[in-house]
Amino acid sequence: MDLSTNTHAPAVAIRPYRLGDAADTMAIFLGAVTQTAAADYSPEQIQAWARPETRELSSWHAAMEARNSYVATVNGALAGFTDVDPQGYIDMMFVAPIYLRLGVARQLLGHVEAHARAERVTELTADVSITARPFFERYGFVVEAEQHPVMVGVQLSNYAMRKALLAADNRDS
Repeated sequence: MDLSTNTHAPAVAIRPYRLGDAADTMAIFLGAVTQTAAADYSPEQIQAWARPETRELSSWHAAMEARNSYVATVNGALAGFTDVDPQGYIDMMFVAPIYLRLGVARQLLGHVEAHARAERVTELTADVSITARPFFERYGFVVEAEQHPVMVGVQLSNYAMRKALLAADNRDS
């Protein structure tokens, strides 16, 4: 499925994450969790997930750098971010609430999928929120398991999802 074309979407630019993106990406994460995901999680779950009072910019930046992160911009403004590790695991994919449904997540996913394919990664995996599950399913991910992680004593629900990228007979060629 081609993730790159949509003539109605704004121009989205994808680039590697850098230090100057830390505050904006943290704000996008907090906005996505506290606003976008609020329809699918209780206030207690949202607070346990977001934990804004415990977020610290230098540790956020270190984690973003360690995860091979990318940011999406629309007209120069940060609109979303994602990452992918060498095994194809996507740890975070978040879009600022004001940029929802404009193709930002689609472009981010297309970028990390192209990167993974270029690195001959055989599959993408992610632990996906209730909110994000329909998006990931639309782009070929399947639910492997429903999960119930506990964050600061509060149980949440999410899904382990997977998308095969390369057929088994292409792995060694």
